[in-house]
Amino acid sequence: MVGRIPVMNVAPVVDLGRQPAKATRDEPFRVTATVFREGHDKLGAEVVLTDPAGGQRAPVRMELHPTEPNEYAATVTPDVEGAWTFSIQSWSDPIATWQHAAGLKIPAGVDVELTFLEGRLLLERVLAAGDLTPEETAVVTTGLEAASATGDPAGARLAALQDPALSAVLTAHPLRELLTLEGPYPFYADRPRALFGSWYEFFPRSEGARVDADGTVVSGTFRTAAQRLDAVAAAGFDVVYLPPIHPIGEVNRKGPNNTLTPGPGDPGSPWAIGSKDGGHDAIHPDLGTFADFDAFVARAGELGLEVALDLALQAAPDHPWVTSNPEWFTTRADGTIAYAENPPKKYQDIYPINFDNDPTGICREVLRIVKLWMSHGVRIFRVDNPHTKPVAFWEWLLREVRRTDPDVLFLAEAFTKPAMMQGLGAIGFHQSYTYFTWRTAKWEIEDYLRELSSETDHLMRPNFFVNTPDILHASLQYGGPAVFKIRAALAATSSPTWGVYAGYELFEHVAVKPGSEEYLDSEKYQVRIRDWDTAEAEGRTLTPYLTRLNEVRREHRSLQLLRNLTIHHSDDENVLVYSKRATGTGGPDGADDVVIVVINLDPHATRETTVHLDMPSLGLDWGDAYEVTDAFTGDTWTWREHNYVRLDPGHEPAHVLTLRSLR
Repeated sequence: MVGRIPVMNVAPVVDLGRQPAKATRDEPFRVTATVFREGHDKLGAEVVLTDPAGGQRAPVRMELHPTEPNEYAATVTPDVEGAWTFSIQSWSDPIATWQHAAGLKIPAGVDVELTFLEGRLLLERVLAAGDLTPEETAVVTTGLEAASATGDPAGARLAALQDPALSAVLTAHPLRELLTLEGPYPFYADRPRALFGSWYEFFPRSEGARVDADGTVVSGTFRTAAQRLDAVAAAGFDVVYLPPIHPIGEVNRKGPNNTLTPGPGDPGSPWAIGSKDGGHDAIHPDLGTFADFDAFVARAGELGLEVALDLALQAAPDHPWVTSNPEWFTTRADGTIAYAENPPKKYQDIYPINFDNDPTGICREVLRIVKLWMSHGVRIFRVDNPHTKPVAFWEWLLREVRRTDPDVLFLAEAFTKPAMMQGLGAIGFHQSYTYFTWRTAKWEIEDYLRELSSETDHLMRPNFFVNTPDILHASLQYGGPAVFKIRAALAATSSPTWGVYAGYELFEHVAVKPGSEEYLDSEKYQVRIRDWDTAEAEGRTLTPYLTRLNEVRREHRSLQLLRNLTIHHSDDENVLVYSKRATGTGGPDGADDVVIVVINLDPHATRETTVHLDMPSLGLDWGDAYEVTDAFTGDTWTWREHNYVRLDPGHEPAHVLTLRSLR
C-alpha cells in the first residue's frame, strides 16, 4: 500500500524482502529509494536502522541525487553482527518548502512580510521541539530575530535566514509533516571474514610427502602439512583451505590425469568420498587421526589462520551410505546407480545424491556432519558444486547453522548460470566463486567489476581465485611469469577476498593437453611433491610478490571493501585503471584511504599510455594535484587528472598507488 509520501524502488532488497541483503560488521553500504509527492512542496527522507537487539538507531538523512530527480540515498554502517532491518521515513519538509519559496518571493517583492511571518512560525516550532544544543539554539534565535526585524532591509533579513550555519541546524532538526514509514527490510551483518580475506589452498597429502627408495610415494599427513602453515601465514594469507580429507573410494578409483586404470599405489581423487574406512565423518587413514587434525587446526590458529574444509555432498561407490541408504542415490533403468557427469566430463568414481528420495534423512545427516567438523574447529566450509543440489536444501542448512553458530561461513563453488549463483547467495551463502578466471580482456573485466561491486553486491560476495585444481586458464598456460603477477595483482586489489591454489607461486602452467584447463599430473589424482625450499633459494617463486600484495591489503581499509570501486579510463585497450576509497580511515587526521591500481593486462609487451581519472571519486577537485606512491617500488610521483604511465610486464606490470592530497 502506497504511503502518504510514496517511497518506491527501495534497495538493497533481496527477493521482495523475504531474504536479508548482505552486509558485514563495520562495512558501509548504500540505501536508495525513489521518494516523491504531489505538488511542489519539498520533502525529506531518512534511513532508520534497527539492530539485532531491537534498538532503533538515530536516523540517517538521505540525500537527493544531483541529476536523477526523486532518487535519494544514504550510507549506513552496521556496527554489530546479526540480523538487522532498515526502514525509510519520508515526510513533507515545510522548512525546505519555505526556504525555496522565500528565495523566489522576497527578492521579487511578493508577499514579503507574510513570507517572513511564515518563516518565523517555523523557527518557533524548531525551538519548541526542545532538542537543540545551546549553540544551535543561539543560531536559530538569531534567525528568528532576523525574520521578526520588520524595520530592517528585506535582503539583509533573507541573507540571515539563508546563513549556512542556520541551514545546517535546520537540516539536522527537520520538521516532519505527513510522516510515512516504508519497511522494515532485512539485512544481515556477518563477521568481517565473510567480506575480507586471503585464501590459500593445498592438499595435505602432498605437503611432506616423499618418495621411498623403491619409488613408493608416501603420503603427507596432517603433522607434516602443519609444517607448511608457517609459510602460508608468513605470506599473509588468512584462510587455509583443504580439499576433502576423508577416506577415498577404491571402486572405480581414478588414476593419474583422470585415467580409468589406476595402479595399486595411486591415491585417487579426494572428491570420491567414502570407503571401508568410513565416509564424510571420517579422516583418511593416511592423513592421521582426529587428534592430528585438531593439532593442525590449533597450529593454524596460533599463526592467525582459519581452516576452511571442503563440503562435497557426493559418495564413492563404496561409501557406507550406498549400503546403509541406497535410496539416497538415483537408480537407472538397468538397476545400476548413476554416477556423476558434467558432459563431456565423467566421474565414474562418484555417485551424486538424489535429494528428493529422502530429503528429511539427508538433511539430518548433512547437518550432523557439518556440526561434527564445526566441533573440531572448522568455521568455514567451501561447498563443492552447490548448484547441483536443491536451493531449498541449502537455505534450510545454512539457516540451521546460522541459528546456533552465526560465525560459520560458507563459500559456494558454483561455476554456473548467473541466476543460480545469485540465488545461492540470496539464500545464505556468504561468498561465491566467480567468472573472474575467464575475464581477461579489459572491457569484460571492467563490466564484471562494476557488476560485482554495485549490481549484485547485495546478493553475493566474490572470492577471486586466480587458479584452482580444476582451472588452469589458457592465459596462465601461455602468458609466462608476468601473467601470474598480473592476475594476482588484479584479484588481490579488486576484490576484498581472493585465493591462490598451491603451485601458482611456482608458475605451474602446463595443461594435460592443448585446449584443456586441467593441469598435467593434476593433484586431484596424485600426490604432488613440490620443492619449496629450492624454489625459494633460487628465486623461482612468486611468494614475495604475493606476500607484498597481502601486506598492502592489510594496510589499506579501501582494499578490504567491495562496494567502493570506481573504474577510470586509459587510452590503451590493455591498461586497466580503477580505484578504491574508504572515507575517513586513512591516517591520524581522518583522511580518506585511497588506492589507485593501474595494470598492464598484456604480459608480452610494455605499454605506455595516459590514464584519465575521475577526480571527485578520489575525494579531490578536478584541478587538484596529489602525490602517489607505488606500494611495490616505493617510487613517488605528483599526479593530476591526466597522467602518463609506462608498465613493463617483465619488471612491474602493475602500479598499486597510495594517494596523498597536496592541498
